[in-house]
Amino acid sequence: MNTRQTFRASENLIVDGSLIKDLFGAGLAWLEQNREQVNRSNVFPVPDGDTGTNMYLTMQSAYREIANMKENHVGKVVTAVAQGAIKGARGNSGVILSQLWSGMAKALKDEETLNAELLAKACKSAVEMAYRAVQEPVEGTILTVSRHMMESVIDRHHTSKDLIWLLKHMVFAGRASLRKTPDLLPVLKKAGVVDSGGQGLVYIFEGMLWALCGKPMTPENVSASTIYPVAAMPTMDAPAWENALEPEDEEGYGYDVQFLMRGENLSVDNMRVALAEMGGWSTLVVGDEKLIKVHVHMHDPGLPITYAIRTGAAIDDVVVENMQRQYEDYVESRKARENEVRTDVPGVAVVTVAAGDGMSKLFYDYGVAYVIPGGQTMNPSTGDFLDAINALPNEEIILLPNNKNILLAAQQAAANAEHKRVRVVPSISLPQGISAMCEWNNYSDTPVEDVAEGMISVLGYVKTCEITLAIRDVELEGLSVKQGQYIGLLNDNLVVASDDLNETAVGLLVKAGADKAERITVYYGDDAHDADAQLLVGYLRKHFTRQDFEVIRGGQALYPYIISVE
Repeated sequence: MNTRQTFRASENLIVDGSLIKDLFGAGLAWLEQNREQVNRSNVFPVPDGDTGTNMYLTMQSAYREIANMKENHVGKVVTAVAQGAIKGARGNSGVILSQLWSGMAKALKDEETLNAELLAKACKSAVEMAYRAVQEPVEGTILTVSRHMMESVIDRHHTSKDLIWLLKHMVFAGRASLRKTPDLLPVLKKAGVVDSGGQGLVYIFEGMLWALCGKPMTPENVSASTIYPVAAMPTMDAPAWENALEPEDEEGYGYDVQFLMRGENLSVDNMRVALAEMGGWSTLVVGDEKLIKVHVHMHDPGLPITYAIRTGAAIDDVVVENMQRQYEDYVESRKARENEVRTDVPGVAVVTVAAGDGMSKLFYDYGVAYVIPGGQTMNPSTGDFLDAINALPNEEIILLPNNKNILLAAQQAAANAEHKRVRVVPSISLPQGISAMCEWNNYSDTPVEDVAEGMISVLGYVKTCEITLAIRDVELEGLSVKQGQYIGLLNDNLVVASDDLNETAVGLLVKAGADKAERITVYYGDDAHDADAQLLVGYLRKHFTRQDFEVIRGGQALYPYIISVE
């Protein structure tokens, strides 16, 4: 089948499972091209925007389920997508994205092909399931954008049966909704950004549309962009061995090879065929006659590079990574993590998320049975939580996410855990998690519901202060922030900015009401040392003379200091 000709023949378009697979690959690839743009659409000027990465990894997990499928049944393909998305859902936007695919899968599970009426039915189901996933839906977010996109199909499918026409309107509706998100969510307008999750969703469907229309893509030009369907999913971020125990063959995992080809009269199709003949896998080739981006896994990394040069192209941005060595390192790190699993915890076991080796050790000291490494920029997936739940012998388990952007993934894991009673204690910061574990130690031989209720009861007594550096200028919350300044967040709200670290810390603690607190704990991260933390605490003692101070190495990235006020 000539895919591009089929795409252009809109009036005769038959959307089967094979085409659905190609379109999901296109959406994944276009999101990957633009994920840093999504990451930068962060309300606060903090260095840990990760919405684009979370959505990309969620889509990547979804595509992994269908990458090797040779299936023409739409329902089976979309069901596999939904299952992969749920397992790999990361961050709130990733979880909502997984629910959109789950809603579509529910509506299409018995359908062999897709038409306008079924697309409208799937859109309605998708929005309903996504909204149900959020306890208190907020407008001006990915939920709003998804609803407007889906409603554009629901409202128009009686007018035309042309799926390309409907998809175009879906994308146009998404763009229009995205532009309006700052009007619905004032904090976006103050920060001068649109909703990042909604932006990621629009990119996904843009990629599908460009591929469906068969337009040429130039990776550096958004307005003329298209992602051609890919034969296998790119694995640029997640290791190829994530769900494997042994290499694919005796030669091992080979090399991950990536580069750009620049020239005249280049051929995407010829390059793709040549890579297949060389024995490459996980291939992504996109571009046009002047610029091609190549990603492929090979046992001999020199073959694709040599071939590209022999075509007369100039190559640059060459990346060659030894996946076999990465695999071996991954196995060792996984073994290390497995050794840290505590299977001797009686009664209700706790699974928590911690950023930094110091924080991880502290949680284990307090009795946590399983620490999932993660936090900002490293949001664990629903699958990570499920793996932790299944690794423990306990029948009753509590999940401590310690981050508001991990909360939905934890809740989804709890809902999908089989044969165990799992509850989520909605901690949104590491200090809240520590406080909850202190409370956990007061319980023994107690049902999980009572333990969770007790842990939840102490969350409100902790105020979390975080100090980092601003990555851009912004006027927000009455503050004029300059790039490079120290900024302080109180319970995830920007409250102070200064060129001086000490002044930032004092101002932050004043906002937190630390003068009325009993204890102040300073967790210093990778960008600080114990001596630095002691100097900071010495300065703080002059302003808060009645409080007990404690200094602990957290080892967290991006935030030199996290301060707990209780």
